[in-house]
Formats: sequence, structure tokens, C-alpha cells
Amino acid sequence: MATTRVRGLPHFAVGTVVKGFGRGSKELGIPTANFPEHVVEELPDEITTGIYYGWAKVDDGPTFKMVMSIGWNPYYNNKKKSMEMYLFQETHIMHVFKEDFYGSELKVVMLGYIRPEKNFKSLEELITAIHNDISESDKQLLQAQHLHYKQHPFFTEKSGAQCNGVISNGVVTNVHGKENGLANGNIEQNS
Repeated sequence: MATTRVRGLPHFAVGTVVKGFGRGSKELGIPTANFPEHVVEELPDEITTGIYYGWAKVDDGPTFKMVMSIGWNPYYNNKKKSMEMYLFQETHIMHVFKEDFYGSELKVVMLGYIRPEKNFKSLEELITAIHNDISESDKQLLQAQHLHYKQHPFFTEKSGAQCNGVISNGVVTNVHGKENGLANGNIEQNS
């Protein structure tokens, strides 16, 4: 499986973890983390529905590899577009959090695109596809051009109140509509 280059990447996003549809752990055996609707609505037009990979961090914890599904989840006929993440440490080994982390801050950087969103004939076919996506993501994230993002200042520095919401293509806009200096993955000084 080869990844496709997508305009708009890397894309940085931060938001509060919200309850999703409740299917990840229960039906798929794969826990997910979900962004609120306003973060999904702020995605740039270049970032279409499909499966992406990158890095994610919950609160002050470690940075994990992640696979993200953006879209309508046609197998479930969703009415709302969503951003669901699967956090993992190594291929097919999901990170298991000790407890739910709803309300926690979730930071992600999307680095690559794996495949378009599609429907599946069975739940087993969907689960197999997710595990294949995780395997491909694991392989891609070991490449030097992606690996260095694990230690990006976006993850290592405190975000504070100015990051309450959305980062669009690496530019953090605070609640007052002003940029805080993160642009396209580089820290810049504001005067």
C-alpha cells in the first residue's frame, strides 16, 4: 500500500476529546479518540475524507503514532462528519489508557494520506482494513521525514488557553482570532 501526497499536510489540530459514537471499543475492539465538531468543521478543503497517519498526544502524556479516519464512516451511515483516531505504540498494539480521557486535550499532526474512505461488506472486513491502516502508518512513521515530528515543539511545549480549539494548517488561532506563532510546523516569533 502506498501513501499519497496531499496538499495541506502537515496539518496540526488541537481540541478537547469528546465522546464519539461508542463503537470503537465495543464493536471494533479498537478504542478511538474523537475531536469535537468545530475542529472537524475547520479542516482545510484540501484535506478530504479518508485515512491519515501522524502523531498524537493526550494532555502531558507521551506522543503516540496514530491513524485517523476523517469522514462519514459509510459502514455505519453516519450523518455527521467526524475525526476518529486510533492511538498505537507498535504495529497492531493499541495503547490502552487506564481510563477514559474525555475532556482531555488532544493534539495531532496529520502527516500523510493512506486511502480514501470506503464502505465495507462486513464488520470483519472493516476491522481488517483498520489493522492494515495501522500497519501502513507504523511503517510510514518510522521514516525520518515523519519521525522528527514526534518531538515537534507543538507536542513538547504547553499550549495554554490560546490553543483552545483549532489549528489550521499549522497556524494556531486563539479564541480572539489572533495567531500565536505556530505556522506550517515552525515556531515563529510574534512581535
